[in-house]
Amino acid sequence: MTPSAYLANYPEPPTDAAVADARRELQAQQEQLLALSEKIASAEDALAQIVVERKRAIRDLRREKLVLEEKVIYTKAYISPIRRLPHELLRHIFLFNFDDHPCCAWVLASVCTLWRRLTLSMPRLWSKIRLVTNQSATADTIRLWLERSGDKVPLDIEIYLRVNGVSNDGSSTRTRPASPTQWLHPPSPPPHYVIPHPSGTSMLLPPAHTPIIVPQSPSHHDSWGSPPPPSSRNTPQAQRNAHWGHIAIFYLIEQMHRWQRFVFRFDRQFPSMSALKSIAGDAPILREFEISCAETIYASEWPWIPSSSPTTSMALGKLESLMLHHVPFKWSSPIFKTNLRSLNLRSLPSNHLPLDRIMHIIASNPDLESLTLHFAVALPAILPLVQTSLPRLRELTFGGHYHMSQLADSLVLPSLEILNLDVEARDPIEDTITNLLQRSNNPPITRLSVSYGSTSSSTLYYGPGGVVISWGFLTDLNHLQSLSIGGTPLEPFLSALGMPDEEQTHWACPNLTTVAMKSCHAHSDGIAKLVQLVEARNPESGSATMVNGVIPTRLQHLELYDCATLGQDVIEWLKKRVDEVICTEPSSYVRSP
Repeated sequence: MTPSAYLANYPEPPTDAAVADARRELQAQQEQLLALSEKIASAEDALAQIVVERKRAIRDLRREKLVLEEKVIYTKAYISPIRRLPHELLRHIFLFNFDDHPCCAWVLASVCTLWRRLTLSMPRLWSKIRLVTNQSATADTIRLWLERSGDKVPLDIEIYLRVNGVSNDGSSTRTRPASPTQWLHPPSPPPHYVIPHPSGTSMLLPPAHTPIIVPQSPSHHDSWGSPPPPSSRNTPQAQRNAHWGHIAIFYLIEQMHRWQRFVFRFDRQFPSMSALKSIAGDAPILREFEISCAETIYASEWPWIPSSSPTTSMALGKLESLMLHHVPFKWSSPIFKTNLRSLNLRSLPSNHLPLDRIMHIIASNPDLESLTLHFAVALPAILPLVQTSLPRLRELTFGGHYHMSQLADSLVLPSLEILNLDVEARDPIEDTITNLLQRSNNPPITRLSVSYGSTSSSTLYYGPGGVVISWGFLTDLNHLQSLSIGGTPLEPFLSALGMPDEEQTHWACPNLTTVAMKSCHAHSDGIAKLVQLVEARNPESGSATMVNGVIPTRLQHLELYDCATLGQDVIEWLKKRVDEVICTEPSSYVRSP
């Protein structure tokens, strides 16, 4: 209704009588409007009440549905086929999983009440400790693991104590990949490791084939490097960092009689490192023992197993593998007289041993199969060195002081397959290699490394390693498959491996498939020599040239670290001829797909 139509019954202009009638009409309309508003409010209240009641009813129904769904799940779980498996068979399945995943017990115990009960009743599932931790984590993880392993099952322990941040020398992270070295750092942990989380959170097991990620310390300073500010030294976090080693090692030493394998690796010196001194006593079933630090530490003599006096009686009859890196030890300790199969020593710079005492360690273990020795300082022999035969030794690695090459001159190794020499450069090393092989009746060497790690080593070197005057001895290594060299002129080496000249009667290293070079200085024709080598051994089509009935194997892997600036065109050409090429140049890094 329009205003003009509504006001048509009223005269214009309004009279007194018309105004009085309009006022009476207005009052009636207002009374009707109020009544309608009250009815609407009443209807809305009634509707709201109905909605509340219906929502309450829906919530009750949903609650009943959830309860019923849970019952359905429980019932389905009860009648599921796996539920009907006998507990003995389920235990066997757990053990099969344990062989591939040493930390599976933590996952299995969280599936259901039955599996947790079964898992906790099987100490063997808890017998392999694989832990990546730091000082900020609680040592109760180790205690709980040991408690669940019972008191009779042999223990296989691997613990990695790590920290993220800047190293002690203050160097920053490199922007391009560094060349590999066999000396500086212990191997990285395999994927199947438990990583403790801060208190109040659950412990997670990383899935297989995933990288290990160590959680950052909750503190705001590097607890491994410089000391924390004075205001934070008395905080609970700082106190836990200071005592972690003592608590953890205490729990572990209590079970020393059950150690079958004990590996403890850490990045650098830490406040509670002195707890390692208490590792002493009998370990009657111990087969492998390793304490390794990635950096040199400052420590005096420790009254522990590797530093025991010769008269100390200890039960280590089954020890087969020993690895000590950057920790104190004594050459006369009974631990070196257990007829080891594998021995790996990297001494502290403060440990000055004469060669005859190092040879005493070697001679005390005639059944060695793998021997790795690195002494930053080695003194001349006091007693004459006696020729020592190690008939079972297959892998030999010597590094450090130039006197270490004299040890190689006193060894006979008829079964040698892998030879790594990384000693300081004082004299040409080829005579040492040739005499060792001739004295050992030319064993079938398959891998040879000459000063491949010394160029990046942090130990006390007088100069770069790898001085080789002549590579003629390579012609006698017919079984060699992998060759790594460092710090030597590039051209003579490449020429020795290239096409035989008129004076050569056969190919050098005809079975060679891998060549790695690091910090090998090159002259103007170095790149040309490299191309000629690859062209000779890996022609574009067909096989290499036959010489005296021998065709060399094609190269499959080629590495060059900081040797020469090849150029992108040369690198692309190499990638077409060799399956895998790794090359680092001053400002680039290229790797074939």
